[in-house]
Amino acid sequence: MPDLNSIPLTTIKGDPATLGDYAGKVLLVVNVASKCGLTPQYEALEKLHERYSDRGFSVLGFPANDFGAQEPGTEEEIETFCATNYGVTFPMFSKIEVTGENRHPLYDELVAQQPVATLKEGSDFKEKLLKYGIKPASDSDVFWNFEKFLVDRDGAVVARFAPDTPPEDEIILNAIDAAI
Repeated sequence: MPDLNSIPLTTIKGDPATLGDYAGKVLLVVNVASKCGLTPQYEALEKLHERYSDRGFSVLGFPANDFGAQEPGTEEEIETFCATNYGVTFPMFSKIEVTGENRHPLYDELVAQQPVATLKEGSDFKEKLLKYGIKPASDSDVFWNFEKFLVDRDGAVVARFAPDTPPEDEIILNAIDAAI
């Protein structure tokens, strides 16, 4: 199993990075998009980041254009959109692919460590996607924007949450509290 903390990444500003830069922190890794029905989650993700940052927690945003071409912008456009519309201060990274043949190694490892997302109780999100003919290649694939992976202080993925689970949902807050 590759070390999650050593996988090469690029910040939204173009600088080299790894999750190792956040060693010792609890991380919520989220594939984000600017033109999605779930885009307003940026606001709640920022509040979560602010609420827990002094306890060694950070949200990390990874723009992806994999679902309905809902992240068409450049890194600069994405960064401006997030800061202007949602006051995002949490770290953002360059656009990557989170599904398919060219899936980024980070997402290969996140999915390998946590192959199934926890669905919010009563969620019909997957069924709605299926109704529109949207089906992941496998049950373990990321199935839409704003899927969330919780990484503990040791760099292990300890939870995964479906896209429609709001960042402020008790299931996520409880998992963060347990990891912190």
